[in-house]
Amino acid sequence: MGPVGESGALRDAAAVEPIAVGRYGVAISPHYTIPGGYPNGGYLQCVMANAALAAASAEGSAHLHATAVTTNYVGAPLPGPAELLTAVRRVGRAVSFVHVTLVQGGAVTTESLVILGTLHENSTSRYSDAVAPALAPLEQCARARTGDEGAIGNVVEGRLDPTCVGWSNGEYGERGEVKGWLRLDDGAASWDAWSLLLASDAMVPATFPLGSSGWVPTLQLTSYVRRIPVGEWLRARQWCVVIADGTVDERCELFDDRGELVASSSQIAMVRFPSTH
Repeated sequence: MGPVGESGALRDAAAVEPIAVGRYGVAISPHYTIPGGYPNGGYLQCVMANAALAAASAEGSAHLHATAVTTNYVGAPLPGPAELLTAVRRVGRAVSFVHVTLVQGGAVTTESLVILGTLHENSTSRYSDAVAPALAPLEQCARARTGDEGAIGNVVEGRLDPTCVGWSNGEYGERGEVKGWLRLDDGAASWDAWSLLLASDAMVPATFPLGSSGWVPTLQLTSYVRRIPVGEWLRARQWCVVIADGTVDERCELFDDRGELVASSSQIAMVRFPSTH
């Protein structure tokens, strides 16, 4: 395994290497951190998916994609060496199930249940009730900035629609929603089915337009990958469903160049609001 920080490419930054049966090593990358220096939750899902795919393959699975990942963020790992412990629950014809635990310094930091399957390039939707958000052209959208946005802002480019950037100037509203464009800018690849796991947690929190602080740590994130994406940019919409008792229930939908829903996610996160908002 190369040293931490060797490459900012997502494939390298989330790569895992076998140590023993059911054990893999990973170098948590500093290139995919949020403010505070902790790894982004979607990036960690890419790591967990890689371990799941490797473990299932070792037991005979031919599945190519992580189609659903539910992750509990028990603690916050730091950039540096860590280990992944895998338990293959089932290898089936249509799907496989793998449990993955990320351990660093002897402590469990992250746990995921990963469902594996195989998506097809030319699949068609029999039914869809999801509609891509209407967005201003790229050149009219503002580069997403959250102040100290962390290193991930250098490898994922976000452009926010002009209708939802007032919070960056201290102007807050009554709707918890952000929408815009997302591009993987790691110097190596465009979005694919695997990296959509990163995209599912790459938007700025939808609590910002309501006046929340920058502290919105994710407790649990579930991401569904539905299609192999087409194009360089994703259209993204993220919104709050309910905020109560110090937590927010947040949803995200991602659409590709065809206007197809390619991934969606749901998460619960802790949230704080200054007394003035």
